[in-house]
Amino acid sequence: AFSTDTKNVHQDIPVTQVDKIIDLESDKHLTKVAIELVEGATPLPLFVHPENALYIFGPEDGSIEQDVIDQCDEVVYIPTIGCMNLAATVNVLLYDRLAKTAVMPKDNSVIETSRDTNNRTKVNK
Repeated sequence: AFSTDTKNVHQDIPVTQVDKIIDLESDKHLTKVAIELVEGATPLPLFVHPENALYIFGPEDGSIEQDVIDQCDEVVYIPTIGCMNLAATVNVLLYDRLAKTAVMPKDNSVIETSRDTNNRTKVNK
């Protein structure tokens, strides 16, 4: 079920099934952000991530339905040549959010807590 989740992230981030992608009443405290290649969208490098976001990603080989796009507060696209698959899109978006909002430590703490248990490689300069 989560065999590729080697860090067991699924234990920290809830996954919830919903009947509607956007529930305007219960999601009113969230900024709804569609990530999709659509005309009029904001390029990701220019986008400022909201603190409380509900990111909605388009399906592979398809698009987010127009009525969902119309309910979003923001629509963002990742400028590439061609389209990316869903996993790549999510990774780029989340890295962009991290890079723009987080202060990364200058020591090795992130590396030490994030790397695979078999990786003990160092830069020797």
